[in-house]
Amino acid sequence: MALAGAGLAAQQIPPTQPAPDAQQGQSEQVHTGTTSGLDSEARLEALLGDHQFLRIEAELPQMPPEQAQFYRGILANRNNDPKASLRLLEPLVDKVAAGGNAVEEKILSKALAEDYLRTGDMAKAARAYETLESRLQGRLSTEEQDEIELPLKLAPLAAANPPMTVEPYEPFVLQITRNPLGLTELPVYVDARPHSWMMDPTAPFNLISRSEAKEAGLKVSDEFAVIHTLTGRPMQVHMTVIPRFTIGGRITFRNMTAFVFEDADYSFPRSHYQVEGELGYAALSALGSLTVTSDATIEVRPFKPPLATEKEDPPMPGARFFLDGDQMIVALGSKGQERMYAVDASGQQTYMTSRYYDEHTENFAGQKMELFSIPGAQNKPPQPAFVAETVSLTVGPTTVPAHYIQVITEPVGWAALDDVYGVLGMDFLDQLKSYTFDYRTMRFGVRTE
Repeated sequence: MALAGAGLAAQQIPPTQPAPDAQQGQSEQVHTGTTSGLDSEARLEALLGDHQFLRIEAELPQMPPEQAQFYRGILANRNNDPKASLRLLEPLVDKVAAGGNAVEEKILSKALAEDYLRTGDMAKAARAYETLESRLQGRLSTEEQDEIELPLKLAPLAAANPPMTVEPYEPFVLQITRNPLGLTELPVYVDARPHSWMMDPTAPFNLISRSEAKEAGLKVSDEFAVIHTLTGRPMQVHMTVIPRFTIGGRITFRNMTAFVFEDADYSFPRSHYQVEGELGYAALSALGSLTVTSDATIEVRPFKPPLATEKEDPPMPGARFFLDGDQMIVALGSKGQERMYAVDASGQQTYMTSRYYDEHTENFAGQKMELFSIPGAQNKPPQPAFVAETVSLTVGPTTVPAHYIQVITEPVGWAALDDVYGVLGMDFLDQLKSYTFDYRTMRFGVRTE
């Protein structure tokens, strides 16, 4: 969401400097420094901050029991298994808080807050984010404060809401459209009224415009919060509950929480586009597996019924992906040599970061450097960059060539970018025959033909 929201914000705010994304580190070095000389705890914390989930996973059998429990819980959070994460992490809260390790406490508190949010427990999520901010005040970076702004301010508005439920459904295929921003929209029904909503897998909440909420006769809360990170400008946001919400007439949600924005606050005059609504993580992850095809369709396969067999519903080959805060992180490359990239299905442009450049410096010898304004980072100046004619990306069993990709040569001071090897936007996804986000197995798959 940080990258996605920032990318949209860059189109709404006069394009002074859209901002860059960064790259992920070497297998034996993390952005905080080489691991030699760091004790085990600090080394693991550094690996976690570096999104090196596969390396931490491989080390679990050698960890002391309590440390292993902590990292199993954190990895369950990253693997989109919030119930397992809560079961492992909740018993550790008091001990970690008393231990005096501020980094460990921050990691634990943030994971638990995300777990409550993902399980739909808005009351506990609201308390967890409030505790996170109050206990760690002064120890959260500007980026971390921006990352938690939406749940910190919006979850309290929905604390008394009933949990959202999803009615059983069969696999289905829908036609989708592209809006003037080049982003994917799904056909939805709000109280039986047809609309098109943007799809943003990393957005923590669903959003609906004031005019659409009024048309559907929804009750909008008097209470509101003012947020800044969605568009880069202050927005007054209220809350509503949609009693019946349907995607394409095929899957029905009951008691869906959505946050209401004023139409003018989320519009793009230069593109003549007004956002009607936005589907975030809670709704999209409930779809199980969604495949977007070049034929402008989306194929949805639900979570397996309890008695389903692998033959009836075989696992999809692909690269593992993880949810890390408001980022979707995918591990690309051959086994044991994976590099971590951010997937931004709500951003238009693909680019590589300084981490990629550091490993491929020789490929740019003799080339002319240019300045590149990174989408979504209005406060960052244009960055020195080269253009790679072809970047080969290995997604599970499939290698995909991406052409004419900007490659930033230096870290930009933004962890969301500097800690990954690159950002894969819609221009990369659009060249594929299809791409799949399978929340059932946490696999990202692609098809090129």
